[in-house]
Amino acid sequence: MESATGEERGRRHRFVLVHGVCHGAWCWYRVATILRSAGHRVDALDMAACGASPGRADEVGSFEEYSRPLLDVLAALPPGEKAVLVGHSYGGQSLALAIQAHPDRVAVAVFASAAMPVAGKPMKFVSEQFAQERGPGFFKDCVIETAGDDPRRPCKTFLLGPEYMAEKLYQLSPPEDLTLATMLVRPSGQIEDDATMNGEGVLTAERYGAVSRVYIVAEEDKSWSPEFQRLMASWNPGTEVRGLEGADHMPMFSKPREFSDLLVEIANKYV
Repeated sequence: MESATGEERGRRHRFVLVHGVCHGAWCWYRVATILRSAGHRVDALDMAACGASPGRADEVGSFEEYSRPLLDVLAALPPGEKAVLVGHSYGGQSLALAIQAHPDRVAVAVFASAAMPVAGKPMKFVSEQFAQERGPGFFKDCVIETAGDDPRRPCKTFLLGPEYMAEKLYQLSPPEDLTLATMLVRPSGQIEDDATMNGEGVLTAERYGAVSRVYIVAEEDKSWSPEFQRLMASWNPGTEVRGLEGADHMPMFSKPREFSDLLVEIANKYV
């Protein structure tokens, strides 16, 4: 049977891809290639101080500033155009903020093994709940440091460790992609104390909750479990849940073709 990226050749979608913690637009290179070769428009973004974006993590003052590249892309869409948003891992938080800001510019939001906040609760609710699931020593060789030039405003940064990446994130992905990732990951700021992450009214049912949302469960994820992924989806009424068999935490590497086909299938359904 022809793959979803080859079906309905007349249908073209605009995908906006958002990476997770410590990663950048580079992590979408396989999926972006597949989607573009099928005629779709793809914007793979670097969040602030990520990927090829200039600046350091400790220079990003707020979560809104971190998510500004995504907010700006949606704000700049031509009148009447809607995008298919795809957020991976921590990128789900940026997706939620962007949906709240521009619900009329989002055709469907896809959370791929991603943090999925809840309307009416602080955005950091997800990380608080995840902290209860993971055990001691979970993050292995990941590095948390205090950075910044201003001692009055210390900034904690988080960097994924190669052992953690190999065992928890990339265990089913091609080894060359793991090698690439260990070379390209950058420290991310732990921004959880600002108003965006703590405010209970930041995400509303009338805006964030009004957009069609789909959760893709990475069924072999060893970072947050498939059960926790489904739990996050259950906090958001009306969310469609799709499972991706054989996918580790990085479905864009472990199952790029199947993941891309599923994204197009979802876009065809909701756009």
